[in-house]
Amino acid sequence: MKTLLVTGASGFLGWHICQLSKRKWNVYGTCCSKSVNSPGLNIIKINLTNFWELKQMFQAVKPDAVIHTAAQSNPNFCQVHPQETEAINVTASGDIAGLCADYGIPCVFTSTDLVFNGLNPPYRETDPVSPISYYGEQKVRAENLMLTHYPQTAICRMPLMFGQATPTAISFIQPFIETLQAGKELKLFIDEFRTPVSGTTAAKGLLLALDQVQGYLHLGGKERISRYDFGRLLVDVLQLPKPRLKSCRQADVKMAAPRPSDVSLDSSKAFALGYDPLSLREELEADKPRQVQRCDRTHSSPTKDK
Repeated sequence: MKTLLVTGASGFLGWHICQLSKRKWNVYGTCCSKSVNSPGLNIIKINLTNFWELKQMFQAVKPDAVIHTAAQSNPNFCQVHPQETEAINVTASGDIAGLCADYGIPCVFTSTDLVFNGLNPPYRETDPVSPISYYGEQKVRAENLMLTHYPQTAICRMPLMFGQATPTAISFIQPFIETLQAGKELKLFIDEFRTPVSGTTAAKGLLLALDQVQGYLHLGGKERISRYDFGRLLVDVLQLPKPRLKSCRQADVKMAAPRPSDVSLDSSKAFALGYDPLSLREELEADKPRQVQRCDRTHSSPTKDK
């Protein structure tokens, strides 16, 4: 089998990619601060911001392809710690693209819908970027740097992602479930819209891009939905306490990073290639037993909520 290198294997998306791809690939996954173990997965503990370590890893693994998901993806943290997060979010991304160019292998990068300002949705790949947060700015710089080093890179802009918790990471819905199960009030925005997909669907899209894409690709879902309406759907599917779900607006909550109101993605290009997300209800129904079972075991993990 060919060898696939996945950076950020301990993260929510990286884990799902590793689980999906190890059926057809010899998979190596990197981690840094968190250790992760899984049958059929080769784990490498590495500091990706150290170019010497990175170069040595490429020489040892000799990957046939790379999917780069490793990042500090919390916008509020990036806003407060811009210099600290620059190395992993921008510099390391450029280094990885350069090494993929040296080896002449496919490279996929996971960017974000937050490269847009939310004023002119839905966004296509050809629309101009206009980030309003430092995290969004970092991703734009990473996109440009990677394409400069290696024009064949596939830049995949990812939406909000949800799904069952992994051994080392959670999606944005686990704290929602925990809060409602505890009988606490959960306030969600009625004026923030996204096109979410499950981690499994996102992983399928990235593996599709690995084979077919160079340049930009949007991997959003088929439904535009507000945070609040997503919460209502979650309550309905998982039969959670509905009275504790409350609506609010972005202006009601103070956060370090500015939040765009609507970064819905137009993913027609990906759909034409065979990317086929299920409906949000179908996605949630598929993972229904595991969502409820695992949220209590993962509530202390940091949320990858963007």
